[in-house]
Amino acid sequence: MTKDRRKGTERRSVKRHDVTIDIEWEGVGRREEGVLGDISEKGCFVLGSGNVANGEVVNIFVPISDGMKIQFTGEVVNHVVEIGFGMRFTGLNSAQKELLHRILEEAQK
Repeated sequence: MTKDRRKGTERRSVKRHDVTIDIEWEGVGRREEGVLGDISEKGCFVLGSGNVANGEVVNIFVPISDGMKIQFTGEVVNHVVEIGFGMRFTGLNSAQKELLHRILEEAQK
C-alpha cells in the first residue's frame, strides 16, 4: 500500500498561501501559460499541463502592471502530470523579494 503524502504532518517549513494569478512559465525550449495556485516565501505551485521534470530549472513571469512582468527562477521539486508542478525559488533579488512580499500580504487578506 502506498502512503498518501498529502495527509498527516505538514511537510513544509513555511506557510503557503492560496492565490490565483495568471502567469507564463518557461522551461527547456518552450514557454507556456499557467496559473499560480499557491505561493510561499520559498516557492510556488504552478497549475498547468506542461511537461517538466523534477530538478528542471524553470522561469515564471508574474505580471505587475502595464504589461510588465517580473521573472522568478526556480527548480521543479514536485511534478504532477496534467496538474502542474511545485518549484523552489532560487537566487531572489531585492525586486523579486519585494513583489513576493506584496503577493503574500495580499493573499493573507
